Order: sequence, then C-alpha cells, then structure tokens
Amino acid sequence: MRKRLIGVVTSDKMDKSLRVEVQKNYQHPRYGKIIRSKTVCHVHDEQNQAQEGDSVEIIECRPMSKTKCWNLVRIIERAPEVK
Repeated sequence: MRKRLIGVVTSDKMDKSLRVEVQKNYQHPRYGKIIRSKTVCHVHDEQNQAQEGDSVEIIECRPMSKTKCWNLVRIIERAPEVK
C-alpha cells in the first residue's frame, strides 16, 4: 500500500512540479497538548493542472528526482480566484 495524503498547494512555479504542505495535528504523549506540524512534499503534476491554494490528494511513488517522490491523484477543491 502506498501512502495517500491530502494537502494544500503552496507553490506551482515549477514546470510539472508542485510544493504541497500537509498539516498534521497530534497530541503530545506526556503533556496532552495538541501540536500542529506540517510536512512539505514535492509533487509531480504531469498536466500542470493544480494551482496555488488548491486542496489536493497525493500518492507516494518512486523517486523522480532528489526531492520529488509524490504524484498528484486529484484536485479536491479549487482555490477561489482572485481578480
């Protein structure tokens, strides 16, 4: 089974690549405080269809470059367009 994550596109300036931030909330094992953390994933987007601010689903794949080892599965929600 390959990992599937949901995150938000923070950069789409590269060709066929995206930078996606995945938010994770977890409880501290000793003190019980809810801690927020984020993971940055570099994602392959073959058709350049996702834009900055979109909510996307990504899946793990073989390494395509030094940092890129995720593929875009689908766009869950489009970002509102700014005029």
